Amino acid sequence: MNKKEYLEFLYLFFLGALSSFSLPPYNFFIINFLTFSLFLIFLLKKKKFLINKKTSFFYGWLFGFGYFFTNLYWISISLTFDINFKFLIPITVILIPAFLAIFYGLVTFFFFILNFKKTLSLFFLFALLLGLVEFIRGIILTGFPWNLIAFSFFNHIEILQITSVIGTYAFNMFCISLFISPAIFILKKSSQEIIIFIFFLITPIILYLNGYFKVKNFQNIELTQNNYTIRAISSNIKLERFYGEAETIPVLDELIELSNPSLNDKILFLWPEGIIPNISQSELIEFKYLFNEKFNENHLLGLGINSQKTQNGKTKFFNSFSIYDNELNLIHSYEKVKLVPFGEFLPLEKILRIIGLKSLTNNYQSYSSGLKRDIIDINSNSFSFKILPLICYEIIYSGMIFKDNKFDYIVNISEDGWFGNSIGPYQHYAHSIFRAIESGKYVIRSSNNGITAIINPIGLAEQKIFLGKSGYIDFKEKRTVETTIFSKFGNKIFLLMILLYIFLIFSFNRNPK
Repeated sequence: MNKKEYLEFLYLFFLGALSSFSLPPYNFFIINFLTFSLFLIFLLKKKKFLINKKTSFFYGWLFGFGYFFTNLYWISISLTFDINFKFLIPITVILIPAFLAIFYGLVTFFFFILNFKKTLSLFFLFALLLGLVEFIRGIILTGFPWNLIAFSFFNHIEILQITSVIGTYAFNMFCISLFISPAIFILKKSSQEIIIFIFFLITPIILYLNGYFKVKNFQNIELTQNNYTIRAISSNIKLERFYGEAETIPVLDELIELSNPSLNDKILFLWPEGIIPNISQSELIEFKYLFNEKFNENHLLGLGINSQKTQNGKTKFFNSFSIYDNELNLIHSYEKVKLVPFGEFLPLEKILRIIGLKSLTNNYQSYSSGLKRDIIDINSNSFSFKILPLICYEIIYSGMIFKDNKFDYIVNISEDGWFGNSIGPYQHYAHSIFRAIESGKYVIRSSNNGITAIINPIGLAEQKIFLGKSGYIDFKEKRTVETTIFSKFGNKIFLLMILLYIFLIFSFNRNPK
């Protein structure tokens, strides 16, 4: 490569890296108008004379590598808790962004080989390809739909209301179109480009106004008092307990004290994922004596805890959300369906264990995946409501978390200590906002070393405990909204948007004017 090519590659990496500042917790979404427009202008100019189409892959790959390298560095923090994984830290910092950047490389590769000439056709083609690839990234190899461009609007709840209709992936494709629209204005050759630019300029204003009135209407809905309380606990018990000599009883004592039970109030206590060391689901009852004085028949306890089953002579372990009565009898259990690769299960485990690797969160063997996610019907001791349980990063999936929308709340328990003191917990929390708006349900989130919150159906956090703080928040009253369009149809609406973009691509390409 010559000097000019080196500078071009650095330029693309820089554009991708700069785009990271549009994401939580920074949320400078305005940056994307610059970075994505300059990226598209670069591609359009190269498309005119690039002979070697294979080079086009690296244009997208470099932009994607810069983007993911700067916003996913925190993944390597999880490897610092186990000495056996520390040698992988430099590899992880490079390898994960490099892999995810392949998806962006595919975008630019197909952008160059597909034979469209008109600027507007190429404009919609780029948005379509990147929108499709982001969707594929969210489902392939268990899926990792983290840091979609749409999350740059995290702080703009009014605009996000459209996701209750079209969902996150369709909104993400709109965001891509919006951010690259200045490019077609700069390169305009006819009034058509100006009209499309104005359309994408006006649409966010319309979305904001529509969302503003939706938020106002929601706030005018009469509050209904629950005859129970759901208390979400936020703790800061350090992750070193998994690898040190932390004892079970002191942790239980701390959590009971933090829960502040009242004997006269009906309360479901939510404790975070995997919060109690050295204990399994069936063993918790052995510590019933610790609960006797502060828990009674008015209380239920929900928490994340390991469980196990023996099937065909083989023991399987699960990451479970379990609900107990005050006597610590197990009354409900959900086994996590979406597991984290390397975190909760080790791909090619028999081979990789030979060189000393294991799953991060489980010392004995990989977790097994649950068969399905059932709605939990809590109907005992005068409690009567239904919840959809989501453990940790199961909250990040759009349109894949439920088929039956006949439940009252989404409950998300998480251990965010794996992210350390980084941008990771903020990015994880952001997904809860999108799921609340899409589903039109309250999201009640309990996190250790993360952000605990009660998020209403329009995505506003009614109560929140910030990162690094301990305490609890109570969900006692609610406003009810109608079932959202997205919860009825899911990503079928995204499919319609794809067909619309394909129609526009061919229409503008055939238009002689």
